[in-house]
Amino acid sequence: MLNWFQRACGNSETPVDAITLTPRDIPTFETLVDALTPRRGFRKLLPRKLAIASVGSAEGPQPDSGRRNLTRELLRRCRKRPLAALVDEAHTLDLTVGGTLLNASQRVRSQAPFLLVLAGTPGLPAHLDAMDASFWGRLGEGHLGVGLLDQAAAAEALTKPLAAHGISVAANALDIVLQHGQRYPYFLQLWGDALWKRHLATHTNALTAADAMAVQPAVAMLVAEYHQVRYRELETAQLQAAAKAVALVFQTNATATDHDIDAALADAGMDNPATRIASREALGRFGYIWCPPNQTPPVVWSAGIPSLMAYVLERV
Repeated sequence: MLNWFQRACGNSETPVDAITLTPRDIPTFETLVDALTPRRGFRKLLPRKLAIASVGSAEGPQPDSGRRNLTRELLRRCRKRPLAALVDEAHTLDLTVGGTLLNASQRVRSQAPFLLVLAGTPGLPAHLDAMDASFWGRLGEGHLGVGLLDQAAAAEALTKPLAAHGISVAANALDIVLQHGQRYPYFLQLWGDALWKRHLATHTNALTAADAMAVQPAVAMLVAEYHQVRYRELETAQLQAAAKAVALVFQTNATATDHDIDAALADAGMDNPATRIASREALGRFGYIWCPPNQTPPVVWSAGIPSLMAYVLERV
């Protein structure tokens, strides 16, 4: 999706610069500034002596620090030509670098055409919450949690992009995909990619159940790798016990209320009500459980990734 967005920027009627970055590209403040406002090519836009300040703190001069001013340089660049900065794997951004980036984005976009796109796992909002960017917490309106698609939307998400290239997916093949992919958006992406590669290898425009079965082992391997990564995130946050207790609830129920989850956590030995609430909310931020927006009480949760719950039960 980020690659498509970057191409779209290049093909737009109004010229837009677009750059794609990962946390490995911007581990420090200096690398962040160099990535967004490279000295070469923008030297004419810069003053002879740069003001010295750090984004996220006072913008006044600090003559002895030797730091470039990201906000000022980014403003100069974006006033010359719009810029879209696309950051993948943003859930692993260094907290200081991420806070600097968020604060610079807030200031620049109010005065010049600048767009910041952050992509990551469902744990990304929780990671952003830990950054020193107070305005981020006030942006609740318009945020959508990651959850399962309904049957029709999941089928369209897989078939529509392929149909644009004249490729059809048989009903029995679609059944395999939706059952294995569990209507989870990322798994549907994996399936779509695998079926596209199958089309390229076989030159068939009519994908059948046999084609789906042929690529299923490769998709299953990628899904298993995803489970491992998400489980390590739960371990790091010390949420394995809570994740197991909640998974047991969803073994027998398609949905659960706050009370149901609270009771399961209490049965697991969490005696402190505040701890139970914090654990439930943390699992929600991780996408382990999903609450559709704008619900009226009683709030109803669904399993965010049912297969991850099964993975947790096998290991805890």
